[in-house]
Amino acid sequence: MWTYLSEWLQFAVRWIHVVTAIAWIGSSFYFIALDLGLRRRRALPEGVSGEAWQVHGGGFYNMQKYTVAPDEMPDELTWFKWESYATWLSGAALLFLVYYVQADLFLIDPKVADLPVWGASLIGIAGLGLGWIVYDLLCKSPLKENDTALLAVLFVYVVASSYLFSQVFSGRGAMLHTGALIATIMTANVFLLIIPNQKIVVADLKAGRSPDPALGKAAKQRSLHNNYLTLPVVFLMLSNHYPLAFATEWNWAIAGLVLLMGAVVRHFFNTMHATGEKLWWCWPVAGILFTIVITLSGAPGWRSAGAGAGAGDESSQREWGGDPQYALANSPHFEAAESIVLSRCSMCHAKEPLWPGMIHAPKNVRLETPAEIVHYAALIERQAVRSHAMPPGNVTGLEPAEREMLGRWLADGAAPGLGRGL
Repeated sequence: MWTYLSEWLQFAVRWIHVVTAIAWIGSSFYFIALDLGLRRRRALPEGVSGEAWQVHGGGFYNMQKYTVAPDEMPDELTWFKWESYATWLSGAALLFLVYYVQADLFLIDPKVADLPVWGASLIGIAGLGLGWIVYDLLCKSPLKENDTALLAVLFVYVVASSYLFSQVFSGRGAMLHTGALIATIMTANVFLLIIPNQKIVVADLKAGRSPDPALGKAAKQRSLHNNYLTLPVVFLMLSNHYPLAFATEWNWAIAGLVLLMGAVVRHFFNTMHATGEKLWWCWPVAGILFTIVITLSGAPGWRSAGAGAGAGDESSQREWGGDPQYALANSPHFEAAESIVLSRCSMCHAKEPLWPGMIHAPKNVRLETPAEIVHYAALIERQAVRSHAMPPGNVTGLEPAEREMLGRWLADGAAPGLGRGL
């Protein structure tokens, strides 16, 4: 019973996490766009730095922003904070349920660091906490007076953190914890600086004091950091579903390139909202960065199809009529490949998985019969040959020679349309 409840608990928490993240990202993007789109017009109330007229849902809105605060507190004031808190709390719960409870599957890779479950979990938690502390100290250092220099140092810091994670965790765990570090920084910005500063301003207004403009300036700087970090954190959270992103020796470098890619895309939209100018060069730069990401995903962690792949050449294709699945099923290497799959993969990828706590085959991919193994050849190639995503943490001990044998078998069906994958 607990296995079923655990499965649904993970689904429910993931659902909550996605919904709250949508709400948080939506409000963040909206307010940055609003702030950059404010225009200074005549006859604005004293203390108002700009206004924006907007239309939505059949109505018109007139938005005004005060440089520091209005002279008097309004009767009603809406705080935008719960979206951020709920996103982080649900994400932390999901991190615990998936990566810490099941650390032996998703967090620990004995070939990287043979850690106990409790040790890996503590390293993850400590990494997130320490990550925020270092970030906060950097933002409070003299670098805070130079946004460009601060962002450059923070970029190096996040990439270095990603590299350190990759030295102790599995590729999946390293990418996820890099994303979790960024998410922790973003929420801590809201919880520990932006909202407290705003509360001080509100208290000053109620007491008849003039609020300190530095409080708003610091909060705006952290809010801008959050804005530029949003796209990378979404990529990193999705990366655990794509082995070509995480199951490579260069996953930490990919994380760094994604940070740059996200910054370039946000720069396009932020500039457009602020001035109306469209910096079209941002898109080819983002495309080049993504091309580098794709290239890095295949070097050097990407394993080639293996030696002895002659069965996939033109003469061989003529013999089997160009049908790759026929070639795979009749390959001289199939018997060896089938044995490897049955001994290393089928305990999970089965109608009734033998792995403790698993109630169904991951993604409903079953690898128990010759037909099923041939059917999912492309998926086997992507997950176990071209990348080392499977088995997770190599818990079943798939040897390099066995991966090479799988590559030789797959080469026998090397043609467009190999397998079906997912």
